[in-house]
Amino acid sequence: MDYKFELTDQSVQPVLSIRTRTAVGNLPNECGKAYGAIMQYLNEMGEKPADVPFIAYYNMDMEDLDIELGFPISKPLAGKGEIKLSEIPAGKQVACMYKGPYKEMEPVYNAMMQWISENGYSPTGVAYEFYYNSPMDVPETELLTKVVFPIK
Repeated sequence: MDYKFELTDQSVQPVLSIRTRTAVGNLPNECGKAYGAIMQYLNEMGEKPADVPFIAYYNMDMEDLDIELGFPISKPLAGKGEIKLSEIPAGKQVACMYKGPYKEMEPVYNAMMQWISENGYSPTGVAYEFYYNSPMDVPETELLTKVVFPIK
């Protein structure tokens, strides 16, 4: 499959997020809880997300994922409880928009890693997925996910 990769220089992006550990099978439940709590907190403050929800993957152990779930925000805001002010760091990144089921994303990751290596970069160790729609709203084949690798 042909993938279109975009290399950008990202400025720092403040986020409100919840960091947790979970197995991949429990991701939908964790996403629902975290996104719901963060949206409720933003609404309480009269704020809105600056972009779509994301997950930062700090490892790829499918039985014990270290993840950060959240929303980009337009300005730093105080956290509350498990909701923390965090950031997506500034720097170079490569991104690819993927359309299709989440469970079929591995080839995108493999192609991105190959592109990163072939172009003389190395990944920072974190991968981001930004979700432009939801399996509750569209068929799996219509899911839009932007996969982002910060690189050095």
